[in-house]
Amino acid sequence: MKPISSNLIPNNRLIWLKSRRKFWLDMHLWLGLTLGFLLSIYGITGSILVFHAEIDEYLHPKLLIIEKPIDGQYRPLTEIFEAGRGAVPRTSKLVFATYPRNDNATFKLRFSLPFPNAGNEIWMVAVNPYTAEVTGKQLQRRSSDYLPATFINVIFALHYDLLMSPEMGDIVVGVSAALLIISILTGMIVWWPLTGRWRQALSIKTKTSKVRFNYDLHKTSGIYTALILIPILFSGVYLVLPHNVVPVLELFSPVTYRYWFQSTPPTTNTAAISMEQAVAIALQRYPQGRPHWIYGAPNPTQTYTVCQDGVIATGSLLSRRCTVIDRYSGKILDLDDPSLPNATVGEVFTHWQWPLHSGKAFGMTGRLLVFVTGLVCPILFVTGTVRWVQKRKAFTKNR
Repeated sequence: MKPISSNLIPNNRLIWLKSRRKFWLDMHLWLGLTLGFLLSIYGITGSILVFHAEIDEYLHPKLLIIEKPIDGQYRPLTEIFEAGRGAVPRTSKLVFATYPRNDNATFKLRFSLPFPNAGNEIWMVAVNPYTAEVTGKQLQRRSSDYLPATFINVIFALHYDLLMSPEMGDIVVGVSAALLIISILTGMIVWWPLTGRWRQALSIKTKTSKVRFNYDLHKTSGIYTALILIPILFSGVYLVLPHNVVPVLELFSPVTYRYWFQSTPPTTNTAAISMEQAVAIALQRYPQGRPHWIYGAPNPTQTYTVCQDGVIATGSLLSRRCTVIDRYSGKILDLDDPSLPNATVGEVFTHWQWPLHSGKAFGMTGRLLVFVTGLVCPILFVTGTVRWVQKRKAFTKNR
């Protein structure tokens, strides 16, 4: 079948289509010019963070890489945590822990060391899980400093907050990501081949001028990554502005958000359970799951959250589960589990956001797709800017 020629489109409809296209093109242009640099930052830093654990280990091998013994078995979790606590001042609070990602990685414990009237420091203590010996510690951030102390933490701060305060950075990142979604959608509208010439719309013409090559590179790199970039940007909005996104989602389906749960302080002097006990409670719920992230509860009303990988459930594509636990009673307050019979559409949808954003939803293939898509972002910005300059020059020349 031959493509539809523009000559076969009624003249009045063609005028209307061109007018509509110009409107979307103008919106795409100005959103791209004003936010394209931020898209480049999000893309490059996001690509780095896809492999942040591997990069961090490469940069700090003595701290983060150990050799597994032939008959290696992990020491009890209590010993590992106690070793970490012994490496920092007693006033430090354990705020986060990360299980080893493989047999040759250390256990990472993150502590907050407060200073009276002078902010705090964040220290990471690495522990050999087979011997419960500390392999070293690392200052990651000092609240009085503008930049974090390590490369990976700088990339995290740049990606999520643009090196601003979390309060301001979250808003700027969330709003700009939402506007970038609109930019991509308008780009897809402008790209859509009304004449039916799909092959031309989906390919780069090799033997052509620099102007045409730049145009083809912009449109093809944009359209081939759009279906990946839109979910990544939306999940980014959700991750930095959950208090704004969740109420919108609740208009369509009930949603629970694990960070909103709080522990109930007892009326008596009841001691809080330890992080190790919280992990044990989560393992009772999901015994086949491998713990990954453990959120501590340093403040009276905070909860423990234990996230596990490798939980297999019939009909569920995702194997990650997070258990929210009261820090006093040990009661499970919430299960971030899309396979539960009472899981709503909204809960399943929100459960997918982090795995989609990181690419881990589809294993190494997903991570590579996110990695490549991130690297395409600066290409879109540069080729789009060049295209605008070319059109400006042509317009000036023809005046």
